[in-house]
Amino acid sequence: MNSTSKPEVKITSLTAENCVFVLRNTELAVANSIRRVCIAEVPTLAIDWVSVEKNSTVFTDEFIAHRLGLVPLTSDYVSKFAYTRDCTCDSFCSECTVELTLDVTMEDEGTRDVTTRDLISQLDDEAGGVVVVPTTTRQKRNEYSHESDILLVKLRKGQALKLKARAKKSIGKEHAKWIPVCPVAFEYDPDNALRHTTFERPEDFPHSIHSKLKADEHQAPFDALGKPNEFFYNVEATGVLPPEEIVLSALEVMLQKLQALLIHLRGEFSS
Repeated sequence: MNSTSKPEVKITSLTAENCVFVLRNTELAVANSIRRVCIAEVPTLAIDWVSVEKNSTVFTDEFIAHRLGLVPLTSDYVSKFAYTRDCTCDSFCSECTVELTLDVTMEDEGTRDVTTRDLISQLDDEAGGVVVVPTTTRQKRNEYSHESDILLVKLRKGQALKLKARAKKSIGKEHAKWIPVCPVAFEYDPDNALRHTTFERPEDFPHSIHSKLKADEHQAPFDALGKPNEFFYNVEATGVLPPEEIVLSALEVMLQKLQALLIHLRGEFSS
C-alpha cells in the first residue's frame, strides 16, 4: 500500500437495517478498530433502573427488569443526554435519563400480552423535538406494526404489573444492552491469499460473495508478502440508530480518542 494514499470508502448498499461498504487504502489495525468501536463504544440509551410497584405475574421483579434492560430504545437524540456519571444532579434528571412507565391490569378472562407498546415514555412526542421509545413502537415514519412489539410478560385474570423505569446513556463496553449493532461483518481476505485461515482440504474454504476466483477455484495462491488493503463491512443495526449513524459515531469516537491523546502528549512534552 502506498503510504501517501488516502483511505477510500465506497457504500455498496444502504437500508434502514444495514450499511454495506468497502474501505480501501488503510491498515488492518485501523479497519478493525472501526469494527470494534461500532460494537463497544457508540453511545445509546437503554433501561438501567427499574422500580416495581406491583407485580403479581409469574415472573420475579429481577426477571422483568432484565427483560426491560434488553428492550432496544430509539437513540437518535442520544447526544442530547449526559452520562449519569458526568451529570450534576443527585440521582436522576431529564438531562441524563428518560423515564418510562408501565401499568397494566388484567380484569377479563383469557390472557393479556404485555409488550413494549405498553411502555409509556415521557419523551414520546415528536413535536417536542426528542423521542425516546422502544424501537418497535417508533412513531417516526410509522415503521413498525403491532405485530412487531416485543413480548415482556403475559397476564391472566387478576394479575397486574406496574413499574417505573429509567433509561440512561452508556456504551456496549459497560453492558451488551447498549450495543447498537447485531453483528458487524468484517472481511479482508475473501480468497484466503494471506492464509490467515488454513484447511486440510482447500475445498472446505467457504466461497465469499467478495471472491474474485472462478467457481472451480477454492483459494488464491499464497501471497507471502501481501497485506490486507481492502476491507468489506456489513453493519447490521438493532434499530436504536440508523446504520450509517453508527459508523459516523464510531469514527467520531475514534477521533476524540486521538485528540485526547494528542493533547496529553503535548502537555507531557511541554512540561
